[in-house]
Amino acid sequence: MIAPELDAETLLAQAAALVDGERDWVANAANLSALVGTQIAGLNWSGVYVLQGDVLVLGPFFGKPACVRIALGRGVCGTAAQQRTTIVVPDVHAFPGHIACDPASQSEIVVPLLAGARLIGVLDIDSPQLARFGAVERAFFESLAELLVRSSDWPDRTRS
Repeated sequence: MIAPELDAETLLAQAAALVDGERDWVANAANLSALVGTQIAGLNWSGVYVLQGDVLVLGPFFGKPACVRIALGRGVCGTAAQQRTTIVVPDVHAFPGHIACDPASQSEIVVPLLAGARLIGVLDIDSPQLARFGAVERAFFESLAELLVRSSDWPDRTRS
């Protein structure tokens, strides 16, 4: 649930204002991760992993230290990247091969960052609450991922 005092449309407008005129992917990913982490209740981690070869490498994030490298197909992040589809996990302990960077995390949503057919990485959001993410959050985070991709210049070390 997005906080009632801050609807998804308002939060997306704030996100758009943060990236307006800035093309650096690190700056944009850092600001959007912080926006999510400070403005949406019930989260314990938000951030970006960027594809380097066949490995997702930790990028800007908001939260506790995290796993630095995740292979494609491994855990929720690697699976979402490999399948190029959003994955919502109501209970991470029920997800085969879940990578527990923060043992407090109970649910997770991962959205692939795609520029056309090009996989850039993933947007990863964790919560200490079970079943924290529903249709509203999915639509919001997918829109946020699209904003981040189109507003940023990404490194050439990704693959299509």
